[in-house]
Amino acid sequence: MVFEPVSRRSFVKFAGAGALASAVPAAFAQRTAAAPTAASQNDFAYQEETRARRLAWWEQARFGMFIHYGLYSLIGQQEWAMESEGIPIPQYQLLAEHLKPNPDFARQWVRLAKRAGQKYVVLTTKHHEGFCLWDTKLTNYNAVRQGPGRDLVREFVEAARAEGLRIGFYYSLMDWHHPDGAVCKTSPAARKRFVAYTFGLLRELLTHYGKIDILWYDEPWPLTPEQWEAGRMNRMVFTLQPEIIVNNRNGLPGDFSTPEHKIQAAHRAWESCQTMNLGWGYQRADQEFKSPRILLNDLASCAQQGGNFLLNIGPEPDGTVPPQQVSTLETMGRWLATNGEAIYGTQGGASISFGNYDNFTRQGNTLYIHVYFWPAHTPAAQWLKFFRPPAVVAVGGLNAKVLSARLLKTGRKVEFTQNEFSLRLTGLPEQAPDHPVTVVACQCDRPPVVDHHRIRALWPRYGAGMPG
Repeated sequence: MVFEPVSRRSFVKFAGAGALASAVPAAFAQRTAAAPTAASQNDFAYQEETRARRLAWWEQARFGMFIHYGLYSLIGQQEWAMESEGIPIPQYQLLAEHLKPNPDFARQWVRLAKRAGQKYVVLTTKHHEGFCLWDTKLTNYNAVRQGPGRDLVREFVEAARAEGLRIGFYYSLMDWHHPDGAVCKTSPAARKRFVAYTFGLLRELLTHYGKIDILWYDEPWPLTPEQWEAGRMNRMVFTLQPEIIVNNRNGLPGDFSTPEHKIQAAHRAWESCQTMNLGWGYQRADQEFKSPRILLNDLASCAQQGGNFLLNIGPEPDGTVPPQQVSTLETMGRWLATNGEAIYGTQGGASISFGNYDNFTRQGNTLYIHVYFWPAHTPAAQWLKFFRPPAVVAVGGLNAKVLSARLLKTGRKVEFTQNEFSLRLTGLPEQAPDHPVTVVACQCDRPPVVDHHRIRALWPRYGAGMPG
C-alpha cells in the first residue's frame, strides 16, 4: 500500500481513539464528508467503451476481501518492515527460505470471505518487497523456488473459483529487491530492463490462471506513467484479459479509484480499502481492532455513496487468519445474511448528510435506515413529545413520502408518522432488534434522499429566542 506519513499518522490518531468514536456516533458518518473528486478520462478507447459492462458485477458486489501476505508476514511488524526498519536485502531475502504456509491456507481465506458475505478477493501477488507468490520464470525470488515450494497464487485462484468468488491480483510496481528497481529512475538502460521485467511478470499473472477479474496496481515509484509506458501496459492487460477491471495506481485513471484508510466518494466507480486493525500485513502486537459495528457502518457509508468496501486481512506466517479478524468477519457475514439487500446492488445518493446514530442506503424507491446506536431511553422524552414512545427513530429532511416500513431482519411492520421536516418510526422495541446494526426498510413514493440541512430554511421559528 502507499505510505503517506501525514495521512497515516492521522489514521493512527483516529483509530487509537476507538472508545471516543463509539461515544460520538456522528463521527462515523462525518468521515465520509470529503468532497467527491472528478474522474479523469482515459484515452484507451476499448477501456472507455466497455467500462460499464465490465464494472457491472463489481458495482453489485459492494464488499470484497483484501489479503496482504508475503515475507513480511514472518517478521510480524507490518508489510513495510523492510524499508521502514532499513533491513539489508541480503538478510531480508533469507526470509524466503522460511515462508511455508499450511496446505489449506487458501481455502481458509476464501471460505472466510464467503462466510463474511464478501463477493471478491484480492491477493498481494507481489508487494513492494519484490517476492513473487507464483511460479515466475523471470526471477528465482518466488514461492516455487523458495520456502513454500509451490505456486501460492494458483492455490488461491483454485480456492476462490471453488467458492464462486471473483478473483483479484494486487501487484506492486515498486520493487525494493530488484537491482533496477531504484536506478531505473535515472538510468535509461535500467529502466528498459525493469519495465520489460514488470511487463513480463504481469503477462505471466494474466496468462497462466484463467479469467482474472481485477488487477489492483500499487505504488508506481520511481517512474512516471510515461516512463512506465502505462498506456501500453493497460493495452497489454486488456488484450490478455478483456473483461478485467483495473484501478488507478499505475498513473492512469483506470476503471475505479482507490481511496485508502478513508471513505471518499468520486464521480466514478470507487473503492475504499481499509484495515481491521492498524496495519495491512500481519502485526503480532497490534490489537487495535475495529469493531464489527464500525466496519459495518463503513460498508454502509461506501454503499451510501455508490462505492465498494475492500476490507483487509493480514494472515500469520503459516497463513492462519488471526482469531479477532475471523470473529469480526463472521459477525459481519451473519448480519449480511439477513440484511444483505441493504448493501448488495444498492445505488449511491441515499444521503447527503449524516445521522447522529444512523446511516442510509437505497435501492430503487426503498430507503434502508441503518441504526447502529439504538435510540431508546432518552431522558428528553419526559419533556418532549417528539421522543414518545421511548424508542423513536427519527430522520430529518427525507425528500420522499414513506408508504410502508418494516424491520429488515424479521419483516415486522413498523409504525411511522411523517411531515415535511421529519420521519418518525414509532412503536419500536426498547432493545435493538438486531445486532450490531438494525435496518429499517422504508418503501417510498420516489427514490429517497436524506438531507437534513434542507429543513433549516423551512422550520417555523415561532419567534423563539426573541425578546418577550
